[in-house]
Amino acid sequence: MKLLIFTGFGSSVMAAKGFQLTSAQPRRSMSPDQPNPAEPITDAPSTTIGRIGWALRTLLLSQNTCLKDRKVSGRLVRRCAPGTELVDWLLSLSSSIHTRAQAAGMWQGLLEEGVISHVPCLFTTFRKPVNKQQINKLAVNKEQPFKDKCFLYRFWQDEEGATALPPLEDVATAEEQIQDSLGILIHRGPDAFLRMILRKQSHERTSDDQETIYEELLHIRALAHLSNSVKRELASVIVFEAHPKAGTVLFHQGDEGRSWYIIVRGSVDVVIHGKGTVNTLQEGDDFGKLALINDAPRAATIVLRENNCHFLRVDKDNFNRILRDVEANTVRLKEHGKDVLILEKINTNTKQVFSSHFKIDYTKQDREFVLACKRRVVQFVYRWVTTIRQPVFEDDVAVEFLEDLANELESDIIQFNALQEEASLMHHVMSQLRRYTEDRKAHEGQKWKLPPLGQPISLFSTGNDTNRTIIMPQNDIIFRVYCADHTYCTLRLSIDTPAETIKLVAADKLKMRTNDELLLVEVKSNGERVTFKDNDISIPTALSLNGRIFVSPKDHLDALTCLSEQEEPTQGVDADIEMFSTKDLAYYMTLFDWDLFWCVHEYELLYHTFGRHHFGQITANLDVFLRRFNEIQFWVVTEICMTTSLSKRVAVLRKFIKLAAYCKEYQNLNAFCAIVMGLSNVAVSRLSMTWEKLPSKFRKLYTEFESLIDPSRNHRAYRVSVGKLQPPVVPFMPLLLKDMTFTHEGNKTCLDGLVNFEKMHMLAQTMRTIRFCRSRHLGKL
Repeated sequence: MKLLIFTGFGSSVMAAKGFQLTSAQPRRSMSPDQPNPAEPITDAPSTTIGRIGWALRTLLLSQNTCLKDRKVSGRLVRRCAPGTELVDWLLSLSSSIHTRAQAAGMWQGLLEEGVISHVPCLFTTFRKPVNKQQINKLAVNKEQPFKDKCFLYRFWQDEEGATALPPLEDVATAEEQIQDSLGILIHRGPDAFLRMILRKQSHERTSDDQETIYEELLHIRALAHLSNSVKRELASVIVFEAHPKAGTVLFHQGDEGRSWYIIVRGSVDVVIHGKGTVNTLQEGDDFGKLALINDAPRAATIVLRENNCHFLRVDKDNFNRILRDVEANTVRLKEHGKDVLILEKINTNTKQVFSSHFKIDYTKQDREFVLACKRRVVQFVYRWVTTIRQPVFEDDVAVEFLEDLANELESDIIQFNALQEEASLMHHVMSQLRRYTEDRKAHEGQKWKLPPLGQPISLFSTGNDTNRTIIMPQNDIIFRVYCADHTYCTLRLSIDTPAETIKLVAADKLKMRTNDELLLVEVKSNGERVTFKDNDISIPTALSLNGRIFVSPKDHLDALTCLSEQEEPTQGVDADIEMFSTKDLAYYMTLFDWDLFWCVHEYELLYHTFGRHHFGQITANLDVFLRRFNEIQFWVVTEICMTTSLSKRVAVLRKFIKLAAYCKEYQNLNAFCAIVMGLSNVAVSRLSMTWEKLPSKFRKLYTEFESLIDPSRNHRAYRVSVGKLQPPVVPFMPLLLKDMTFTHEGNKTCLDGLVNFEKMHMLAQTMRTIRFCRSRHLGKL
């Protein structure tokens, strides 16, 4: 039996008592051929996880909650608890644990290292033959991964027969360290949850499980060359494999090739007979694929270089089947020996097929053929309009087509005495068009302004109701353009005015020579200069926070300097932030942010990602929403750093942490992330005396918030946390734009002259996220 000292967690207390904590018996890592998500992936718990398990068990026993002796199949099992009660207890410990799924993932992190284990609910020893019903019970009696159900689990100490209750000093130590321990578990939980899914058999994986795996596969370098269709297929069959010992041979040179491996953690040596180690593969590399493709023996021996190596594995049969099926479902149309169109067949059920297509019987009259065609057109138009909305109604040709189609449909109803269902769909489309037209007329001539101090875009004209007012391309905006000596002119132009026009109009008003090669430039508060292209549009709204527009001859660009007002804090309302209720402040911030978010059309993300000039479309509403994020972030920094009194500064810091908590509660994740990033700014984080005087409760809360926005593993902690939220949600917009940019820059738009529809599907998925967040209106909070 191994001995393990849990240093750093109550170690002084335990050392004084002269005893050590005994670890669970070493258990073999999961079987490579039949992965079991309940088996530990390590020989013994790591020091960190063992420490955390000790703290959780100590508190559970001291509180006398769910960890109790229970009778299971007629036998007494010491100190076990059902998964549901363990999840309930964990949720009660911290506000940073948002969902039951998140808590279950944290318990799975303990189970996969053997700190807890599943208690079988039925013992399988029988003295007489069993019937079919008993066999079915036995089928579900194998060890389980952690589930938020009535399955029983217990700590390894209780498996070893520990009976003593923890002393008060151990309880005090556990209480002191529990929040830090939970922060570690929160960070590790998503990885453990993913490993649990990957260790399930293919037939046990739900559609949500496969979607989780698929999203992870999108970010694995070794799979980047595969299409999304292949990755979706792999999501149902790829498995997790762990090996705890360095020096383990994964396979030998000359063995039959049975699997393809991807290194998730650790490294391996590639060894060839007579040559020794010829290469070392690291995390993200793959190996073993060539033997599967060529159906040849292994060309080298693979040896683990370090302990606890993790792999993703695809077995040979699945590997060959997926490649074969994907190729079979691909139709290529050729002209002169070249692909001119590639179509991918998408499997769907019979109901979906018959709801999307109409079976035409050519033995009937032409009347039925005509009606079928009209039904297809109307159904397509309905889906098109309800999906895209605003851009359709802004296109004059599209509007004319809709009106003609509606008129023709009315005539068809009389002529054919049919198409009543399609008429109802078209009526809905035309109602949306009328509402859009009325709203546009109500806000016709709308004016906006960009104040000199760089405040958010605000209404210039007065109106009765300015909520959810969308900035339109034809709307006028009033803004300033400066020259090198800081003199300026004020312009009033439409939002969609190109940079070239702004440059020429400003030069004329500023009496500059237009025969010089002029540039339109943004000068940021840090002195950085960004030159606009002549065909750029939506210039005033695209400025960074506290940026200014300058016009300058090309030769004098280096002479441009920022204004003195840009280097000073922007003056807002002259009021003490402590005067306002934190909850009310978060409430009204959420209302305001929701209105800005509501105005952003999904297409603006495309225009922003690909470049506005490619589409001739503005991104003004998105620009305003992004500016809002930066304003909140720097507002936090400014308020704290401009507070001179130490005690007052501590109070303001505490106020912002509470404000972040309320924004998260209201599901205003954009403001929540902005506040936390403001608190993480180096100008704030360096205020060591302020942080030292902050109550420990708020320090722990801030640590939890930091772990939630941790960018590692592609912001997995954030994605898991918000994945189960229901709308309305104000999302973290910079992350959505990052996803769009990653997809755009990492994938070609066209391949061999053909549109890359895989890329389009990935972009559409991000845009659907926005639509989902707004699928329910923001009601009373």
